[in-house]
Amino acid sequence: MEEQLPISDPFALMMNPDAVFQAMERSDRLGRLQRRICRPLDKPLIPKVPDEVESFDHEVDVSQDEADPLDE
Repeated sequence: MEEQLPISDPFALMMNPDAVFQAMERSDRLGRLQRRICRPLDKPLIPKVPDEVESFDHEVDVSQDEADPLDE
């Protein structure tokens, strides 16, 4: 007779991890899932900004700080 996992109490599953792994290996639904390996750190998502754009942004930030009326 197979031991039934108590689904209603997830903390009880931590007490018997071997039974959980065995149930996962026997699960048809888990076996039918499509699998893929994602490596989000392989390629940067944000492209490198040209130096001209970065210097322009810096100039705008500095000019806004100098003209900020809240500092007075």
